[in-house]
Amino acid sequence: MAMKKKPVTGMKDILPKEMAIRDYCIGLIKETYKTFGFCSVETPCVEHIENLSSKQGGENEKLIFKILKRGEKLDAALAGNAIDSSSLVDGGLRYDLTLPLSRYYSNNANELPNPFKALQMGNVWRADRPQRGRYRQFMQCDIDILGEPTILAEIELILATTTLLGKLDFKNFTIRINDRRILKAMAAYSGFAETDYDNVFITLDKMDKIGLDGVKEELIADGYAEESVIKYLGLFEKVTADIAGVRFIKETLGDVLDADVADGLETIIASVEGAKQAEFKISFDPTLVRGMSYYTGPIFEISMDEFGGSVGGGGRYDEMIGKFTGNATPACGFSIGFERIVMLLLERDFKIPGTGEKTAYLIEKNMPAERMQEILTKAKAERATGKIVNIAIMKKNKKFQKEQMEAEGYTVFEEFYINKLN
Repeated sequence: MAMKKKPVTGMKDILPKEMAIRDYCIGLIKETYKTFGFCSVETPCVEHIENLSSKQGGENEKLIFKILKRGEKLDAALAGNAIDSSSLVDGGLRYDLTLPLSRYYSNNANELPNPFKALQMGNVWRADRPQRGRYRQFMQCDIDILGEPTILAEIELILATTTLLGKLDFKNFTIRINDRRILKAMAAYSGFAETDYDNVFITLDKMDKIGLDGVKEELIADGYAEESVIKYLGLFEKVTADIAGVRFIKETLGDVLDADVADGLETIIASVEGAKQAEFKISFDPTLVRGMSYYTGPIFEISMDEFGGSVGGGGRYDEMIGKFTGNATPACGFSIGFERIVMLLLERDFKIPGTGEKTAYLIEKNMPAERMQEILTKAKAERATGKIVNIAIMKKNKKFQKEQMEAEGYTVFEEFYINKLN
């Protein structure tokens, strides 16, 4: 039977043009985030299955690629007539970088600064349905600040991320921001029981797809009191997407919301607006939910019209590290959708700035050794000045060969023949 040429479903081969952009982005990410004081870290791609299944990852826990026990452990599990497949599993591929970072920090906190500013890039895996900009294996890029309880963490994360996007020539995108405590206060104010919050938020998260009326119909169909639903959605009709909207929420929800929560959100918005280096808007969006159950405070997403959805997000998750250590540790992170950013750059035919001149030496076949040495010496001298020099054997269809190399960015061609000086 013939071997399969195509990659496994949800995975992809990366061609040189895309790889060049990926390498450029990775370099720019490290360079930019370094100026904000972030340090690179790395965690294993395989995590303990207990950690991955700890109800911290929301819907992602349904998408884990699980790894069977191996050798004697697997034999013992099978010999025990294991009925539950989970008893055959002891590891899994990580579905994000936040949970592995929390384990990393809890294991190494004594050797790390406080607060600790971490940059982590690496592949993650989700058994998801592939679609545009979504794969089963994909690169994530996270920055996190661990040990900082104040909103300085949120401000720094948003400024660092937006500065990076500005350097990649993204403009007029929007940072949507909310707070999980505001989400809960709005639900409490409207008369929903605390046990219903998660279900209500799942429906609210569909607002951009089904609209206010669609959310209303779905909540009523789920059996919630019409009075509560109308009161709840009335808040969204009145609130604005700016600091005035935050103040409205603060005044309206005064009995169920700590004023410091709204004040903190207002300060984040004002501080980012005042110090930003890129062209973007930051807007208060009380419909923003974020799917991960581990968020405890401010949450944010990057929206881009040219993609039609989110290309990054994050928030505060003050309780996750404590699940490893037993001690509460403030934590906040922001992840950019690396794959989606690269896809958008490819679609707009992004040109990598500062690339050295690309020269192609086309040499006649069977070039004598002495003449070949002259050509190699000439190439060595050009490369020493920062130029890119590609030496290739001249093909019969030279015109087509040059066209192919021009598509790769080669602009200068030199031809070398056995009996001719160039």
